[in-house]
Order: sequence, then C-alpha cells, then structure tokens
Amino acid sequence: MQYMMLVCGDENMELSAAEIDQMRTDTVAWVEEMDGRGVRKFGDRLRHTESATTVRVRDGETLLADGPFAETKEQILGFDLLECADLEEALAVAAAHPSARLGTIEVRPLWVE
Repeated sequence: MQYMMLVCGDENMELSAAEIDQMRTDTVAWVEEMDGRGVRKFGDRLRHTESATTVRVRDGETLLADGPFAETKEQILGFDLLECADLEEALAVAAAHPSARLGTIEVRPLWVE
C-alpha cells in the first residue's frame, strides 16, 4: 500500500552548524536505507513557504495568494512517497526519519479506488 509522508517542522528553527550537519548526515542515511529497502519511492525537500502560491477558484475566478494556505507554527518541509506492507510499517519508517526528532511527520494512505 502507498502512503504519503509529510515532513513538517518550523522552517525558521535555528540550529547550530553541528546540528545541521548531523541532521543532513542522518537524513542521507535514512534515505539510503529506505531506498535500499524499496520502501521510499520518491521524495524531496520543499523550498520555504515564502516561495509558495495558493490557488483557489471561486465562482469561476482564479484567486492567487502569496504564501501557504494557512499561517501555522509548522510548515511542510518535504515529502516522501512510501510503499509499505501496511500502516504499521509506514509508521515505523516515519518514526525513523531524523525530522521526527524536531518536528512532526504526517502519514496518510493514498486514495486508491
């Protein structure tokens, strides 16, 4: 079954150079392990919310707004598409992601009919 894993956190969190290097090292190791297991199908980081554009269509008119959909304490920082046997495995994969130590990981099954 496929799951979308959203990596959420505070994009303005201040980390030391050593903490940044450790997160990068740990994340590369996580990606390599999950790719090697065939669990991670695709994923990437996202640029900061200041580069986001929100699109809405109301009464046939397209409305564009700079920034994310909502003001929140945490932002979506990245994503990974997972192929797991079940939710239990997807949650274990998410819990192993280094960003779970500093932020939040949301896991959702893809809507397949």
